[in-house]
Amino acid sequence: MKKIYKTAIIVAVLLVVWFSIRFIIGGDEDTWIKNETGGYVEHGTPSNAPDYVIEQQITISQAMQLFQEKRAEGMNFSSQCLGTIGNYSVDIVNVPRTGEDNIPENQCRDFLEGKTKHFIEIDKNGNIVGVV
Repeated sequence: MKKIYKTAIIVAVLLVVWFSIRFIIGGDEDTWIKNETGGYVEHGTPSNAPDYVIEQQITISQAMQLFQEKRAEGMNFSSQCLGTIGNYSVDIVNVPRTGEDNIPENQCRDFLEGKTKHFIEIDKNGNIVGVV
C-alpha cells in the first residue's frame, strides 16, 4: 500500500513539473508568432489579434494588391520600391538577394530616411520574402 502511495506522489510531482515547464517556460499556446518571412501567424487558437498583428495583416494585403495593380499595368519588376503603405515601405527584391537589392536607389527612400519604420519585401513573382 505504501509503495502505491509513493508512486502516486512521484507521478503527481512529475506532472506538476511537466505542466510548469510546458506553460511557464514553453509560453502561451494561443498566441501570435512570426513565420519564416516575419509575418504574424496564429499559434494555437488565440481569442483575438492584437492591433499590431491586424495592422500588419492589412498592410500585407494592401501590398499584395499594389503588386497586382502594378503587374496589371505592365510594370517590369526589378529591384525597386513599389511605394509606401502606412508605416511600411514595399520593396521588390531578388531571390536570392543580390547586390542590386542593396543599392540605395533601388530601396524605398521613405524607409531609408526613417519616414516608415517597417518594410515588406516581395519577389518578382509576388511572393512575400520578408516583413520587418
